Amino acid sequence: MTDLTRRNFFGAAAAAATGFAALTAASSPLHAQLVDKTDDWKLAEFRHLLQSKARARQVYDVTSIGGGKFLNNIKNSLNGFHFGFGYPMEQIQVLAALHGPANLLNFDDYVWEKYRVGEWLKVDDPRTGKPAMRNFFYSRQMPHFASQDPQSEESMFQNTSIEVLQSRGVRFLSCHTASEEQSKIVIQRLGLSQTRDEVVKDWQAHTLPGVLVVASMVAAIAVLQCEGHYSYITV
Repeated sequence: MTDLTRRNFFGAAAAAATGFAALTAASSPLHAQLVDKTDDWKLAEFRHLLQSKARARQVYDVTSIGGGKFLNNIKNSLNGFHFGFGYPMEQIQVLAALHGPANLLNFDDYVWEKYRVGEWLKVDDPRTGKPAMRNFFYSRQMPHFASQDPQSEESMFQNTSIEVLQSRGVRFLSCHTASEEQSKIVIQRLGLSQTRDEVVKDWQAHTLPGVLVVASMVAAIAVLQCEGHYSYITV
């Protein structure tokens, strides 16, 4: 995003961001609908991210899966902040704001198999060479690392799985609006009898552990920049 684009984006979001500061926190379960209101999602968790005291705060705006290359960028951010610039890990907060096709990375194997995500998004499983029937970007079991040396490929510091990045403090965000829009496409592709609300609720029930669903990612990113002073990066 260019500086000019960011300035325009900031201006358009300023009024909404100012009003956001006055909202009360809520933690009601998400309801599948086209537009979420403040009492429909875990606003308190989002406000916690806004109020982070971390010295290094960065939000990744991710719409394309791109073979998961952005996960490597996030890993490099963590290593750069910690080892290169000497920031303690507790002073680093990196967010992965996933929307567009990348939003599907927030869901578990059940969603990928039932809704044939790999076939739809043209993501092949490296293990089979066929359309992925599992979310292989996430590991269901924390691996054992043979080395604690950050220079070693066998250390957690060079691992790019979602689960390991989460263990290092990265928060992954899922876009409710994207889920609503994508559910319509899936219903048409697969000829499902389910409604959009039913599909979205099914996905929400299979959100990966630790993922925070936000009402609208494009709005959330603006608020994170304006109110939380997160630096913005897109890859």
